[in-house]
Amino acid sequence: MRRFKRIIVIVLHSVGIGATADPGEFGDQGADTLGHVCQYWQGTLKLPTLTRLGLGNIPRESPLMGVSAVKPLTSQVGKMKPASADIDSLNGHWELMGTFVNPPLDTFPNGFPLPLINRIETFSNRKVLLNRPASVIAALKGFGEQESKEGDLIVYSSNDSVLQVSANEAVVSVNELYRICRYIRFMVDESRLRIGRIIARPFVGESPSDFKLTNNRQDLTIVPPTDTALELLTERHVPVAGIGSLIDLFSGRGITTQFDSRESNFKQLLEAVKTQVTGLVFADLGSLDEAGHARNPRGYGLALMQIDSQLNKIMTQLTPTDLMMITADQGNDPTYSGTGHTREYVPLIAASPNANGGQLGIRSTLSDLGATILSNFKIHNQLPGTSFLDQIS
Repeated sequence: MRRFKRIIVIVLHSVGIGATADPGEFGDQGADTLGHVCQYWQGTLKLPTLTRLGLGNIPRESPLMGVSAVKPLTSQVGKMKPASADIDSLNGHWELMGTFVNPPLDTFPNGFPLPLINRIETFSNRKVLLNRPASVIAALKGFGEQESKEGDLIVYSSNDSVLQVSANEAVVSVNELYRICRYIRFMVDESRLRIGRIIARPFVGESPSDFKLTNNRQDLTIVPPTDTALELLTERHVPVAGIGSLIDLFSGRGITTQFDSRESNFKQLLEAVKTQVTGLVFADLGSLDEAGHARNPRGYGLALMQIDSQLNKIMTQLTPTDLMMITADQGNDPTYSGTGHTREYVPLIAASPNANGGQLGIRSTLSDLGATILSNFKIHNQLPGTSFLDQIS
């Protein structure tokens, strides 16, 4: 069996490829992130790198408009079905690395309990605004001006198990916002509430027309209940470079190398590919999920085309001993109702220079990816998932 010196995993945040067989449980019938974005662009969405890698060869009920199947297929392609009980970034990333959130985390469709809000106000000495589920764009447009004038905190949730806190950096410093969110994380962990992420979402701007998020986001997550593939790798002295929000999603556990967070995720990934020649490079390229939540298919397509161009630059750095795997954590159909994630299959592309192409089929869990990584580095474990390394080899 061929093994690789280095594996590069790239998570295209929220790029689903069609509803699973169980979307009715989540109210997501008919969701299809990639399919609907391609339809919105009427076949003009330019994804040459992903097309060359076999995106159009992944089995679907109907072809992706404007994304053709390629012959001969030089990559191994398929799709994976999420097995987690919830659909959000935390669950998706954890499942990729072989662990699950069980039982499901708490969500807050009617806002957070007043005792929690009161404690946030007392600790911060600031008034809480909103306290309802909302997209970050709606939260800033609706309450950013009041927050900026009065020094309040915008606290909001989503369909996921998150508590988000936004404040204008000119009014509430980033360090103060981090301090408030650390207190909320501690307070929640000491209570009976099970909230997956406390997220600091600072923004800048002087009016609703120019409010925008900064790169100073910070996610404070619950700790994975079991070891993940990342920790098993580092225990065996396999280097693991982490890039993007996934570092926070795993609470930094199992990550041996981080890069300058002031740089874009792509620049960090390019630096990692150039400098770390063995082990795992695990990257989340981001930038897509916000367009999904905002139900903005045009913005989603523009971001996807930019990422496609970036992937081409990564491809030029691969050696014959590299394996690159491209996937996603969940769907977020920007043409769907509401603002939440959507229960979908995620694409799976495994590519290596001079490798043969083929089909990996429909995998029953995202954990097959983590199992494949561990198998490659000869790490025996009892985490869920079935390796497909032999099919790649």
